[in-house]
Amino acid sequence: MRRRSLLLGAATATGALVVGWGALPPRSRLGKSARQPAADGTIALNGWLRIAPDGLVHLVMPRSEMGQGIHTALSMLVAEELDVPLSMVRLDPAGPDRIHGNVALLVASLPLHPSSVDTEAPDLTVRGSRWIVSKLGTELGLVVTGGSSSVADAWDVLRLAAATARAQLLGAASLQWKLPVDDLEIERGIISHGSGPAAHFGEFARAAAATPATGVTLKPRKNWSLIGTSAPRTDLPSKVDGSAVFGLDVRLPGMVYAAVQHAPMLDGSPGRLDTAAALRAPGVERVVRLGRYAGSHEAVAVVGRSFWHARRGLQALDTEWRAPPAAGPDTTRIMATLEQQARDGGGFTFHRRGDAAAAHAAALKRLEAVYSAPYLAHAAMEPINCTARVADGRVEVWAPTQFPTAARAVAARVAGVAEEAVTLHVTYLGGGFGRRLDVDFVGQAVRVAVETNGRPVQLTWPREEDITHDFYRPAAVAVLRGGLDADGQVAALSITSAGDAITPRWLGRTVPALALADTPDRSNSEGLFDLPYGIGHQHMAHVATFSGVPVGYWRSVGHSHNAFFSEGFVDELAHAAGRDPLAFRLALLEHAPRHAAVLKLAAEKAGWGTPLPAGRARGVALHESFGSIVAQVVEVVLADGKPRATRVVCAADVGTVVNPGIVAQQMEGAIVFGLCAALHQRIDIEGGVVKQTNFHDYRLLTLAESPRIETWLVASERAPGGVGEPGVPPVAPAVANALFALTGRRLRSLPLVA
Repeated sequence: MRRRSLLLGAATATGALVVGWGALPPRSRLGKSARQPAADGTIALNGWLRIAPDGLVHLVMPRSEMGQGIHTALSMLVAEELDVPLSMVRLDPAGPDRIHGNVALLVASLPLHPSSVDTEAPDLTVRGSRWIVSKLGTELGLVVTGGSSSVADAWDVLRLAAATARAQLLGAASLQWKLPVDDLEIERGIISHGSGPAAHFGEFARAAAATPATGVTLKPRKNWSLIGTSAPRTDLPSKVDGSAVFGLDVRLPGMVYAAVQHAPMLDGSPGRLDTAAALRAPGVERVVRLGRYAGSHEAVAVVGRSFWHARRGLQALDTEWRAPPAAGPDTTRIMATLEQQARDGGGFTFHRRGDAAAAHAAALKRLEAVYSAPYLAHAAMEPINCTARVADGRVEVWAPTQFPTAARAVAARVAGVAEEAVTLHVTYLGGGFGRRLDVDFVGQAVRVAVETNGRPVQLTWPREEDITHDFYRPAAVAVLRGGLDADGQVAALSITSAGDAITPRWLGRTVPALALADTPDRSNSEGLFDLPYGIGHQHMAHVATFSGVPVGYWRSVGHSHNAFFSEGFVDELAHAAGRDPLAFRLALLEHAPRHAAVLKLAAEKAGWGTPLPAGRARGVALHESFGSIVAQVVEVVLADGKPRATRVVCAADVGTVVNPGIVAQQMEGAIVFGLCAALHQRIDIEGGVVKQTNFHDYRLLTLAESPRIETWLVASERAPGGVGEPGVPPVAPAVANALFALTGRRLRSLPLVA
């Protein structure tokens, strides 16, 4: 099956589900205004915006804030259209309404090649597939934060919601004052008529809710005063003064605490369990066996007066762990198998252009290389946790989750109640990186809460449980083959990669109703099949595997390792051709002006081609992911024989920039995140046991080791792309390429420091 067949098949299959659908997004996602005031006195003008009696604007927020600045960025879209200061926007938590589902995330999951999308007239297959998937996403209404999709998803619908509310407010004022609506204006949340009457939004909210919106238009770009500015983050004050509530900050009357322990080996389970010593420990109240919830393994939880008491209780348990029936996974064996599978070829062909086999055969010089990347843990700074209360047939959950739809569903399933009986509070997330797209810990917390007689319980995983029982970034291996012609041009490029399929595993855990058979897994192949380089003959395939290791989405997903593979190999081709790596890439980007512009900007700001002091070298890499293009030039040195990045120059085209300050923060965070993985991090498994347990052997970059980072943004009027993840992929290949320039040694396996 090829990519186009997959798209047509998906379109046909989903098309049967969409017969009768009416309006197109985003208007179909505005929702209906409430006719009566809410309990807090606010008036809903649509499914996204409410107006308070004092004129403040309340934005219903379905996206989780995990440090990426999304609460600020989405508030800016609303404030811009309504002409109110950012300080006038308040956030209300979203409920289960499907209008808040993330449509852009689903559309971005299509396996489209940039050459078929970045054109003025995409063909029918592309347009049809995107339309149908967007309709399907609207109907599903999955409230989820991930895939660097939040601004892209909100870009049309939130601005339209605010523009519609603006028209309703002006219409209401026009009727009340009996003045032409065109003579009214809004400034800083005040509706006025010249030197005549003036009043804030709250004066018209009730009437506006009953006023049809007419003449709705989005504010022209030339009139923007907020979008494009580095407005201060709205979540900053609470995070400075400590009032921000993360999952672990939740405190409730009568609350108890639970600590969790899993079997030492993956997929193991508790067998004989002697609880006597644990229950005699001070502050320990009970021991609860945990089953399997949304992908979790069986485990044991100890409940105590504090987490410290619960942890001491865990240590006092006498548990005999049962190994799974099958032999546990082993990374040495898995990596060898992946390499063999990649060498054998086959798999699903995501992209084919020309005749790569014939072009390879005719090439003057042929190169082949094997690249690999290890399993990785998420290791978010806030440990996995969730607070739950089960009482009187209702469930209340406080969770730092990226996927509220699934969290609510698993809570209801575990407690045996309807989803309508579940109240979910999404707290701030102390880092997500994809780990909190899974909701196994929510199921565990609710299960313990069932046993605590109505008292709320806060369940926390010790760091060692987080590292040893994660849903890991899959290990991957790729075999890359390239051919150069007599002019040193790339005549052919073939890549076959192998690694565990992510999306089918994740769907099976979190949305079983959507779980599919092992269809071609785009998520682990992205960043290889969609390269921008103008190479006439290409063949890109991926072998989706199942190793038995639990895998999940990790920041930038397949791009995180595939950029290392492809950009390392492009550097090898440049070296084989005797060309400068920058000039070599630019020659391959003649038909990709956006990519070329980003690459040139990074090179210019980094001083590419200018001499460096002895013992220092530069490397460059370019990668597109999540709708954004990022190039990075990294300077490296050797310190005690080990590489250290001292300077990173980052250029990015992320489409329209909503808040350049936040974009720069995201690039900086992504670069440090990517450097940790590139230089130090790996997960090794022997006999089903994860060897790394904490930050002493799963290293983060220290402050002193962090490089100087400079971020430059390309001006663009395209719709916004992602910013949270695209800064990760280029950094590993840029470092490896710099090390080759410095030492002449080509490193093809991560991490780069053994």
